[in-house]
Amino acid sequence: MKIRVGVFFGGKSVEHEVSVISAIQAYNAFDREKYDVIPVYITKDNEFYTGEYAGKIEEYRDIPALLKKSTRVIIVNDGGKTKLVRYPMKKFGDSTVAEIDVAFPVVHGTNVEDGALQGYFQTLNIPYAGCDVVSSAVGMDKYVMKAVLKDNGIPVLDCVTVTALEYAEDSDKRIGEIEERIGFPAIVKPVNLGSSVGIKIGRDKDSLAEALDYAFTFSGKVLVERAVTNLREINCSVCGDKDEAEASECEEPIGSDEILSFEDKYVSGGAKDSKSSGMASLKRKIPADISEEMRGEIRDLAVKAFKCLGCSGVSRIDFMIDADEDKIYLNEINTIPGSLAFYLWESVGVKYPRLLDKMVSLALKREREIKNLNFTFKSNILAEAKLGGVKGGKLNG
Repeated sequence: MKIRVGVFFGGKSVEHEVSVISAIQAYNAFDREKYDVIPVYITKDNEFYTGEYAGKIEEYRDIPALLKKSTRVIIVNDGGKTKLVRYPMKKFGDSTVAEIDVAFPVVHGTNVEDGALQGYFQTLNIPYAGCDVVSSAVGMDKYVMKAVLKDNGIPVLDCVTVTALEYAEDSDKRIGEIEERIGFPAIVKPVNLGSSVGIKIGRDKDSLAEALDYAFTFSGKVLVERAVTNLREINCSVCGDKDEAEASECEEPIGSDEILSFEDKYVSGGAKDSKSSGMASLKRKIPADISEEMRGEIRDLAVKAFKCLGCSGVSRIDFMIDADEDKIYLNEINTIPGSLAFYLWESVGVKYPRLLDKMVSLALKREREIKNLNFTFKSNILAEAKLGGVKGGKLNG
């Protein structure tokens, strides 16, 4: 019997379109001998749609037209079965459009990759691939991620965080603090976005203020860290879970800017069909042109970071090499990377369908582990409870 996989993508995120590209790649790569695959598109208003056209990349050139040809659904847990139910429901007859055994989110950015969608699946008791709620949330918040990694002895750059309110109350003071603690040049990043969205370099007070203003249009909190001027970027993917994980080959992406921009990653990748190829079309060196010793160190750090953040499935971890000091710093983790980083696994002999197999297997493993946990505790607390007064009361005992 085939496993029924719902591939969820899109959502209320600035990386919505990138998610569509990554998800359609995965949808097409699943082994149809093993899986029935149902595409579930999440609009920017967080409405769910499915249907045969939802799995075709060319249909996303005109999303309003796509939605008219698709079926809006809601997710219902019915007697242990996960159903995609037509919305609004039919007045007569069964409104079930499909059933799924596993949710497979291929989403990027806030509101979807940050634990929100994962929490939704978990509340509905749906097995889902990838990181859980906590690791997704920690991986999305660049400051929290740095704090956890630093506490585990993984090298990261020091940083300063600033909220929009703090900056509005005294911008000169905040800029002065950044200059004192970080210096110039400094990179300003929204604390919870990926794909290089909202990132700019501040080389002096004026350009720092401009970078802060820009970043605050995407997030209410930003992170500022030292800009590595003689920079090499090295990426490595990790597949597994808290118990066992392995690293892929290392890559060195080649960008046109000092910071690898959104356009470098998804638009000007150099391939003829780069607009539909996502991260897979980016210009890169695989394997990265680094020493065997440095390759081993990066791969070890990637696995260590993956495990200490409690990740599962496939993540991509991005490193920076300060070529002046020959030092490695972990930059960030992508808990659901663009194109699921399948190109890094093909370089070590793991084809995309096999990678997807592994992610589904890990999702089902986690579900089995959850079922073995005890979520009930026998107590007569409700039988003994007494509430008194408009402000409530104390429990007896």
